[in-house]
Amino acid sequence: MTTASFAGRAVSRIGYGAAQLARLSDRRDDAVSLLRRAIELGVDHVDTAEFYGFGFANQVIREAVRPADDVLIVTKVGADPNPDGPLPLRVAQRPEQLRASVEANLRGLGLDRLPVVNLRRIDSGPGVRPEADQVVDFDDQLATMTALRDEGKIGAIGLSCVTLDGFRRAQPAGIACVQNAYSLVTRGDEDLLRACSAAGVAWVPFFPLGGGFPGMPKAADEPVVHEVAASLGLTVAQVGLAWLLHHDPGVLLIPGTSDRAHLEANLAVGEIVLDAAALATLDGVESRSNEVLLG
Repeated sequence: MTTASFAGRAVSRIGYGAAQLARLSDRRDDAVSLLRRAIELGVDHVDTAEFYGFGFANQVIREAVRPADDVLIVTKVGADPNPDGPLPLRVAQRPEQLRASVEANLRGLGLDRLPVVNLRRIDSGPGVRPEADQVVDFDDQLATMTALRDEGKIGAIGLSCVTLDGFRRAQPAGIACVQNAYSLVTRGDEDLLRACSAAGVAWVPFFPLGGGFPGMPKAADEPVVHEVAASLGLTVAQVGLAWLLHHDPGVLLIPGTSDRAHLEANLAVGEIVLDAAALATLDGVESRSNEVLLG
């Protein structure tokens, strides 16, 4: 599997997103086994959050990942678990909430330092929007994240759901990665991707096959994606993921699954070669908006 630079180290370009571990919350041993299998297959980058499964994902990572595995664990702040609410998370954008979220992730993961923490802004992309006291100045948030880095509680700062202007504003703070919703069918952040690539900042798309929320475009709804998959003997998901790897060398994938067969199919994408004709066909798919709001 090829590698790319992330937070000052080389990692495999296909990692693992831990959100779907929550589907195994009543089968903890299976969740641990799944993550161990991912590591055995070369995964050295795991993306998580304390609100994934209300802490369950972090607990599984704490049990499954060993120091000798040398896995880069990336987490995020900007939202907190909300087990009693209509959505499984609540917005937590204020500086004191960001700090409390870092502390919660440290406890959940059993770490003294979080290698990378993504500050999830909610000014763009699918999901919710800030209201009332959750409308917080970006500079105040960056100051908090920088202070946490200076204190040694986090190693590097990433951004999520950020605009191009926001990324440029944050660059002086030192940004390791950007996580935005981006896929073959939702390519509205192309200029931001190019800016990250030029700056050597890792691009880590979430919802890499589209979908994610009802109403969002999906790669699986595109007939040409099915045609390319059939011609190559691949699944539609593999084609969508392979396109991302071919699209820019700074792309790092974090597909999530609770199924071992799907895990192995996702990781096999690193060996897929799309020829010029297939890439041209896929590049021609129309990009549509992913701005689906919840709440």
